[in-house]
Amino acid sequence: MSTWGRVLVVVPTYNEIESLERVLGNLHRHVPAVDVLVVDDASPDGTGKLADRLARGDDRIHVLHGTAKSGLGQAYLSGFAWARARHYDVVVEMDADGSHPAETLPAMLDRLVDPDRPVGLVIGSRWVAGGAVENWPARRRLLSRAGNEYARLMLPLRVHDATAGYRAYDAGLLDQITTRTVVSRGYCFQIDMALRAHDAGAGIAEVPIVFRERQTGVSKMSRGIVFEALLRVTQWGIVRLFTPRTAEAARAADGDAPTRSAA
Repeated sequence: MSTWGRVLVVVPTYNEIESLERVLGNLHRHVPAVDVLVVDDASPDGTGKLADRLARGDDRIHVLHGTAKSGLGQAYLSGFAWARARHYDVVVEMDADGSHPAETLPAMLDRLVDPDRPVGLVIGSRWVAGGAVENWPARRRLLSRAGNEYARLMLPLRVHDATAGYRAYDAGLLDQITTRTVVSRGYCFQIDMALRAHDAGAGIAEVPIVFRERQTGVSKMSRGIVFEALLRVTQWGIVRLFTPRTAEAARAADGDAPTRSAA
């Protein structure tokens, strides 16, 4: 067993047939020891069947099939539950479109298990020193930066890329977070989970990545996703402003049990 323990990479898919095999192959070239769970959201293009074929040829690959399109958040929640039931030590979120660099995952995992700087969550960040985005138009860059700055303004998060979808969780932290009350379904899910990690008392670290815009398929970004994030961040910020809560009170209100150390 590596110093990282047992690692599961959760890869949600919806119409990713053109990129999935390449992404998983690249992941296992850089980090051969990790397992992968493909959570397919009933893709009509045959992505789920491709995932099944890949799993038959590689015992490191597993597949969960949804019966209808339920969104990014639900796919990750299903993956988290699958991982926790099988006692993985680390759970990673990774996109299936090739935008998240597999070569950076070892550094993210090393940071997560660093005993001298204990954290419960490591984010692959575009907006810290050393991070970058390739092939994004100026409008998309501005939207991402503005959204993250707004989250920092409204919420007690000091991370620079709270919307990032490339991240590694200590499984013990996921055990402490009450995911049954998570209702965010789009990219707001990432802010929601970072906030819950903060409320659980976990340290959050950022490792710079070079984010590359997808070369195939269609982006899932939409006005509805942006509006959901704006609305929920505003609601969370206002509630915390007028009803200040300790982390313990916040967790109790959400139905969580008292937390253990995230380290």
